[in-house]
Amino acid sequence: RRRLKPLRTVVAWRGQAEWDQVMVGLYCGDSRLQEDALDRISAWKSRYGPKMPLAVDCMSELIHCKVIDSSGRMKSHELILSYGLALVRFVNLITERKQKMVSIPLRQLAREMDIPVWVVDLRHELTHGKLPRLALCRKGCDVVLDWLRKMYWNRQLGNNLCEEDEDDKEEQEEVEANAELDSDAWE
Repeated sequence: RRRLKPLRTVVAWRGQAEWDQVMVGLYCGDSRLQEDALDRISAWKSRYGPKMPLAVDCMSELIHCKVIDSSGRMKSHELILSYGLALVRFVNLITERKQKMVSIPLRQLAREMDIPVWVVDLRHELTHGKLPRLALCRKGCDVVLDWLRKMYWNRQLGNNLCEEDEDDKEEQEEVEANAELDSDAWE
């Protein structure tokens, strides 16, 4: 009898330590470390191509926006476009897998995936309406990064990353309330 060897999964990163280091670099808030993490992800993309996890791809685009924003190298209109593209791609790519043969409204998919509905509304405005204010794009980016941390990175690490506390919930509720007020201003 032949024994079957366990299947190996080939990934673009060297190992768990590199994966964890990149995740910590992305969320640390230090632009230099974030740029290092983005460089690492860029190397992964060149090795992995279209197999790159969508969450990592979206994450790198959003963090890239924040790094550019903090550098002061772009005008506000350019930043809105940069954040906008990253947010549109996030909503489209993350919800795409849930779309079946019958088209499901993005707002419904967002609710099912615990993505704040106002982020979908922001995506709609960015795609079809008047461009929103930079402050709203920044808020959207922060909310999506938090969603990715909770729904993707924490799961990858077995929920060993910081646990959500009451302050985080209150802050999230405040961001959502402000965003809803801002969305009223669009009309």
